[in-house]
Amino acid sequence: MPFVNFQSRPIFYDNRGLGPAIVFLHGLMESHEIWNSFANSFSNEFQSILVDLPGHGQSATIAPVHTMELMADCVKTSLDELHIQECVLVGHSMGGYVSLSFADKFPEYVKGLVLFHSSALPDSEEGRKNRQRTIEFIQQNKLGFILQFIPSLFAAGNTEIYQMEIQMLVKMASAMAPDAIIAAQRGMMERPSYLNVLSKIQAPVLFIIGKQDSRISAESYFSQIFLPSHAETLILENVGHNGHIEAFPITSAVVRHFAQRAFELNSTI
Repeated sequence: MPFVNFQSRPIFYDNRGLGPAIVFLHGLMESHEIWNSFANSFSNEFQSILVDLPGHGQSATIAPVHTMELMADCVKTSLDELHIQECVLVGHSMGGYVSLSFADKFPEYVKGLVLFHSSALPDSEEGRKNRQRTIEFIQQNKLGFILQFIPSLFAAGNTEIYQMEIQMLVKMASAMAPDAIIAAQRGMMERPSYLNVLSKIQAPVLFIIGKQDSRISAESYFSQIFLPSHAETLILENVGHNGHIEAFPITSAVVRHFAQRAFELNSTI
């Protein structure tokens, strides 16, 4: 299995297909497996790199706090191992925060950026307080938190439709150590604003937004979508925080077409 050494700890990545590179980054309590359908459908045209971020999937926990910058460095180490020097980044939720940090630190690598139910805004003061309460909940009852949290990420009408997928996500999250979940929560709590990244990025940016997203309101994107020099937006009806599941046909098609054009666009920007 492909692992890379990062700060003397193993980080897992999956590498599929040939062609320009797309890097898929999962969200909190997920793993590279959430992108299997995307990677399989893209394999004839792109090289898909699916990274297990620290403490998730088969990757080790690195530190008590997994900052977005630390996780971006972890992604960079994986790309260096594969001798990849340019890519389109696709980040779901927390993976989007990591993608923004990566774009800030290594802009020359980024040919395109997909923020999949993710935001350049930092946590509000209330958001940080909620994360602290979540950390205390996880310390007392990890499974209780998981069983409450994961169904809430789907649009209300979709929880029955996607019972199998919800069970898969619960299983994935349940395999994580509490300290690993808490390290990610603390990292997100500490993350800065990445609005400056959107303002200066030269690569095209795609925002994928769920109208029924309980975590990030559609309205919060209004201050972000006009910042990049080239931005595209996909707004999805009857979709919560998991458009890669709730709207796979359209999101996979849009991401594919965006990646095709991103590699062409950057040659002319």
